[in-house]
Amino acid sequence: MQIRAEQPGDVVAIRAVTQRAFDGHPHSDGTEPDIIERLRAAGSLTVSLVALQDDRIIGHIALSPVDWAGGAGWFGLGPVSIDPAHQRAGVGSALITAALDQIRKHGAAGCVLAGDPAYYRRFGFRVDPRWTYDGLPPEYFMALAFAPTDGSGPVRYHSAFG
Repeated sequence: MQIRAEQPGDVVAIRAVTQRAFDGHPHSDGTEPDIIERLRAAGSLTVSLVALQDDRIIGHIALSPVDWAGGAGWFGLGPVSIDPAHQRAGVGSALITAALDQIRKHGAAGCVLAGDPAYYRRFGFRVDPRWTYDGLPPEYFMALAFAPTDGSGPVRYHSAFG
């Protein structure tokens, strides 16, 4: 498996793998491919990595800036899309690790996400009452600070998320 930055010719394959990954998922409203495209169109797709196997895209991860009263340099992780035939094979973990390494190297203050605590804790994400996201049970909203952080309050994702 190879991980690399999105290239212009990847757009259709990213959309397809994202549709397959979220098709029938109980916590999906089916808008994930559109979110990625709106972030890209707005110039807010800060990190867009693909996982390839045999020159075929089998996974994708997106990171985009979020607003938070605690300071600048924070990013939201997601969507993370893995082709169903390749799930539970380490593709998602490899993409998440690569994406977090990339924003950390570029001076990010931290990263937030909405997701399964049992899965994302392995990457260092933790529930912290200082960070909130309206409409989501608090145990599913997690953060990973790369440096000491002050402040508290709601996190707002890019308008591409709807």
